[in-house]
Amino acid sequence: MLNPPIRYMPDVEDVKPDEGQTIEHLCEAFDTILETTAKDYGHAVRSVHAKSHGILEGVMRIEDRLPPELAQGLFATSGEHRVFMRMSTNAGDILPDTISLPRGLALKVLDVTGERLPGAEGTTQDFVMVNGKVFQAPNAEKFLGSLKLLAKTTDRIEGVKVAASAVLRGVNKALHAVGIDSPAIGSLGGAPNVDPLGETYYSVTPFRYGDYIAQFSLAPVAPALTALTGTEIDPSGRPDAIRETVQSEMRGIEGVWEFRVQLCRDLERQPVEDPTVAWDEEEAPFQRVATITVRPQDSWDAEQVRAVDEGMRFGVWTGLAAHQPLGNINRARNAPYRHSANFRQRFNGCPIHEPQAGDAPRS
Repeated sequence: MLNPPIRYMPDVEDVKPDEGQTIEHLCEAFDTILETTAKDYGHAVRSVHAKSHGILEGVMRIEDRLPPELAQGLFATSGEHRVFMRMSTNAGDILPDTISLPRGLALKVLDVTGERLPGAEGTTQDFVMVNGKVFQAPNAEKFLGSLKLLAKTTDRIEGVKVAASAVLRGVNKALHAVGIDSPAIGSLGGAPNVDPLGETYYSVTPFRYGDYIAQFSLAPVAPALTALTGTEIDPSGRPDAIRETVQSEMRGIEGVWEFRVQLCRDLERQPVEDPTVAWDEEEAPFQRVATITVRPQDSWDAEQVRAVDEGMRFGVWTGLAAHQPLGNINRARNAPYRHSANFRQRFNGCPIHEPQAGDAPRS
């Protein structure tokens, strides 16, 4: 029998007095990445998840008659919302796909009503996920150490990165064979080069879920997508192999994903402040609250790429107060991610804005 879900209270978070200083250093490390790549490319890209593999437009359908603990925030009212999905990998520079990195998926839900988070412009709700169940660092201070290393290696000795990635993939497969998963090795280039359309994505950090606390997941359910789960892409001679593969596949299939919520039921076993701890799905199962349907389309349509990849930002602090990001890592994601978006906006001379429900959908 499952424990009842834990109710949200402000004291579930443990805010440390030095967090502000760590956030300043994160912005400085982001600046190193942003300035290096902007100088090299003549164009500013994101400081993390710079390379996009596909932009999809679809519809989220929120379930009817959800039980009270699931009918919270955005999901309190059934209905449909237009969405954009951006698939990416996590580096801050544009690398060839022979360097295999964890997959990311950012989701933007339009026309969302309700009290907004501080500074959250527009009427959208963002969810940012990766194809792993835990974050690579337990707190922002440890993450800063990793980010400084990435900043020093940004856009350097690409051939070495390609060779190292091949070695790390071998190490990661050996570990996986004996039941060990290593987010650290994956983040350095040892992740399997899987098709992003077949992957299940996780928020890996907790959020307020109205009266409760939760993590989120997006899982493929259409047979055309689940057939791709675990499929590896051969990038030989194709620096943009992932993008080309997704584009080819999405022209002929309808994608359906389930949006799932994992309610916290034990604060010790499902901690708020340590995202390196996986929440056991037997003790805290994921439950479906919505589906996302994406019709066949060109996932690299030039107009859509300009509108979404260039003209939008994705961040966990864009959305409703009912889905407030929780924990040290989430608190540290607010200012640096805005800092990154502001740099792109200034350097490129391209305003970044939140889409409105009345904006014309792609025909």
